[in-house]
Amino acid sequence: METNLRERIGFVEGDITKMDVDAIVNAANTSLLGGGGVDGAIHRAAGPELLAETRKIGGCPTGEARVTKGYRLPAKWVIHTVGPIWSGGNRNEDELLANCYRNSFEAAIEIGAVTVAFPSISTGAYRFPMERAINIALRETKSFLQANQSIKKVTFVCFGREVYNKYQEVFKEVFH
Repeated sequence: METNLRERIGFVEGDITKMDVDAIVNAANTSLLGGGGVDGAIHRAAGPELLAETRKIGGCPTGEARVTKGYRLPAKWVIHTVGPIWSGGNRNEDELLANCYRNSFEAAIEIGAVTVAFPSISTGAYRFPMERAINIALRETKSFLQANQSIKKVTFVCFGREVYNKYQEVFKEVFH
């Protein structure tokens, strides 16, 4: 079973807006109206229709997820999730980040996605410690894939070689 799990997870260094998957996950802010980093890049690549749809949703609390169409992206869907802003670890940040992954996977099932790509949620402007965040991401992914066969491939899209290498390192620990 572990081998099957390992084959269902991949890592690429690149641009999530170019991923040809059923759904990409957006590390959004609570307004869902675009921002910096991954969020801004997804909004720019998807086009103004995405902003029009996110305006109708009315925001998203930290740890939850909302779904929109992908519009001009190769991905059919965008799953917007709001990661926690790091405040030293005493404000339930770990659980909120885990909820981002859990709720994104649930959203992926609801829309029938078979392939999903994730960025490194909360590790940019929200300053979540990289290794800690990756460990949560991979543990939640492992737990989900063990319990659910509907998603065939989860890809983590890493912004830069350093992030890619850290995912590889933590992957070996979580999927030993």
